[in-house]
Amino acid sequence: MKCPCCGHEMVMDGHRKIDLNMCYNCGYIEGRRIEPTAKQRSNYEHLLKLNLNETAAFLAEGLGLPEEQISSWMEQVSA
Repeated sequence: MKCPCCGHEMVMDGHRKIDLNMCYNCGYIEGRRIEPTAKQRSNYEHLLKLNLNETAAFLAEGLGLPEEQISSWMEQVSA
């Protein structure tokens, strides 16, 4: 399923009581309203609001690298 906000592929989030599709790129969760007047954010503003997994997915897509490689690099840097 494609995200209605950014067009990237959504992932099934099974960590909730009810499984929902979630976009790791922009943070959209299935069933949320889409704000028509949402301002465009820079990549830096977007990264500040992401958690570790979302950040790794966002960077991996932008750099064209495997997500596992980005995650391991982030763990080494934060240790």
